[in-house]
Amino acid sequence: MTKPIPFVRSSRRIPAIARTGVFAALAALALGALPPTELWQQVEIIRTAHGVPHIRAENIRAAGYAMAWLQLEDYGPKTALNVLRARGEMGKVFGHDSIGSDFSYRRARAHAVETYPLLEQATREIYDGFAAGLNRYAELHPEEFPAHFPTDFSGYDVATLDIGEPAWAAARNFVARMETPARDTARRGGRGGRAGGAGGAGGAGGGSNYAGVYDDIGSEAAGDADALRNDNVGSNAWAFAPSRTKSGKAILLRNPHLAWNAGYYEAHMTVPGVLDFYGDFRIGGPFAVVGGFNKHLGWATTNNAQGLSEIYALDADPKLPDHYLLDGTSLALTRELQRADFRHGGTMSTETREAWYTTLGPVILRANGKIYVVKTAGDGEYRGGEQFLRMMRATSLAEWKDAMSLRARTTSNFTYADHAGNIFFVWNARLPELPHPTGGDSIAIPVRTTGEAFTRYVPFDSLPHFLNPKGGYIHNENSSPHFTNVKGGIDTTNAYPNFEKPSFSLRSQLALQIVGGENKVSLEDVVKMKHTYTMLLADRVKPALVAAVKATNPAGEVAAALALMEKWNNSGAAEAKGGMLFETWWGRYSQGKPDSLRYEKAWTAADPLRTPYGLSDPARAAESFAWAVAQTAKLYGSYDVAWGDVHRVRRGTVDVPVGGCSGNLGCFRVLNYERTPDGKFAANGGDGWVLAVEFTDVPRAYSVLAYGESSKPESRWFSDQAEMFARGELKTVAFTPADVDAQAVVRYRPGEKP
Repeated sequence: MTKPIPFVRSSRRIPAIARTGVFAALAALALGALPPTELWQQVEIIRTAHGVPHIRAENIRAAGYAMAWLQLEDYGPKTALNVLRARGEMGKVFGHDSIGSDFSYRRARAHAVETYPLLEQATREIYDGFAAGLNRYAELHPEEFPAHFPTDFSGYDVATLDIGEPAWAAARNFVARMETPARDTARRGGRGGRAGGAGGAGGAGGGSNYAGVYDDIGSEAAGDADALRNDNVGSNAWAFAPSRTKSGKAILLRNPHLAWNAGYYEAHMTVPGVLDFYGDFRIGGPFAVVGGFNKHLGWATTNNAQGLSEIYALDADPKLPDHYLLDGTSLALTRELQRADFRHGGTMSTETREAWYTTLGPVILRANGKIYVVKTAGDGEYRGGEQFLRMMRATSLAEWKDAMSLRARTTSNFTYADHAGNIFFVWNARLPELPHPTGGDSIAIPVRTTGEAFTRYVPFDSLPHFLNPKGGYIHNENSSPHFTNVKGGIDTTNAYPNFEKPSFSLRSQLALQIVGGENKVSLEDVVKMKHTYTMLLADRVKPALVAAVKATNPAGEVAAALALMEKWNNSGAAEAKGGMLFETWWGRYSQGKPDSLRYEKAWTAADPLRTPYGLSDPARAAESFAWAVAQTAKLYGSYDVAWGDVHRVRRGTVDVPVGGCSGNLGCFRVLNYERTPDGKFAANGGDGWVLAVEFTDVPRAYSVLAYGESSKPESRWFSDQAEMFARGELKTVAFTPADVDAQAVVRYRPGEKP
């Protein structure tokens, strides 16, 4: 595995008041204001059906404490290890092989300490309480943790999780292209450092980068149906205005698609008069909140494509070592020595590494008389947690947008609905306003003056957005924002050159067919619509496939299979027969070919709602179909095998058929699979967390979390939602205190003294 580029973030200016002893003393008092061992007295956890935890806390610090306890209780030490990494002490517990991230995390933690007094008190309270929860759990359950594991985490350690970082992935890609056999003689900016995290919304440079906690879905081997199963990782989001609903109240759908080990965690956090929020928190920290609702409003996120970083090439000063030329002046590179301790047998040792940075960003390479740096939007941003907490507490669109205007969450589309009847969409990005064409991670932009690098961001109100659009709907499935609502026409121009280019996947086109009409819907209708099993790809190419095979005058099983294909309803539902054969055929036919050589007409922005369609190579299509008939029968016993006989939900003792397919096949219910030893496919990603909420006077909602509240196989919450998910069913959300009390299964105070 390639190691992350180890260099540090750019310099940051913090107001002088933040560095005063007075503020440091106040922060220290805040950290110790309440003994951690007493917080359990101020919070109760109530688990309703399927183990959904409802946190009832007397104060917001106790709420943070309970969230940390729950994450450790249901997911084991993963969250604590994540905070240990943020603290820069992996080496102290696991030895030298684990110190790689410690160097830059220590610098990030120093920045967290410096900016801590600048955060709102409520945000600090959550961080402090979360740290206390980690400590209390580790003290009471030492057998779950490695030897020498600390129990003295602080809010500073937790806050480090939300410090924005440079775009290390872009830097790695650039350096890999630039390096030559002479690289051993090139002076590099340093070694070691922090890898970019894989947050629910993704993208380099944003807050909430929980490195090493979430595993990306890997790609399968190309060449057959396996290659289709892990594409279109992302999410679905819908919002319906009152004009489109039977109740006259807005409805929101949240449906992210990530690996089933991504750590979505359904929970409800309440603090009287302060907070009452239900949604998906992400395992790894207190503020990886990516969607949910309160009494007044809610939101969902989907991935977007944005460029938040640029590689810049500065001229090295030929007269002075470790200097660069900028604005006609020779400036010294800043050298920083970073130290990390590591366990070595029964003793401790120390390693020191150097890092270099400029006023524009950290140095990633020195070569050819140039000093290359990466400048990243959001590098050093520390208010990501504060922004989400403000969003969770907002009571109106104006308050919610005010929280969003912090720009501390630097990526993702946000789809919004509220009790007042508003629906809203914003293609969110802390997007650089570039004075030059973007170089991405391939081209270094020469910079001789500060004005040649980006110094400003596209204003929030200038980002692509829709507020209460015609037709009363919003939808996004990770396609570009141009097609979020087409009732008012389609405009594929961009106000800024680095806005996302037009794209409209088959999955998104199917979604538009589902939601873009004039019919009024109920919350139950939305749940049913969400579980549409159509493969839109079949609608677009099956007529051409049937014609191509008929032209060969098929006989025997090929002719019988063609008859099946004609009768098949183009569905990936569990009981449907024909989908397995179609997927096997498409994997063979499309293998290794770009869309221009697959379709008669590939997708085009000029005809975005009807393309792609047809087949470019009828002879190959017919040959691939005959092969698929034999191959499907060979692998699964029959060419007319039902989709659910092959595609399964397998978790714990559950082993049941399921419908859903890759977004590349045009499925809205996206599921990714892994091949199991018996040759069948077990769902391991894609559709998994579904939340649908209607903003009546008391919000009404349904949800399901396919992989359950716990990752521990021995837990009763491990697989108890799997079968319900496979059937396309959702559970009723308990939101009011009365409903929570009525559905209570378990009640306890986390960390209560024996």
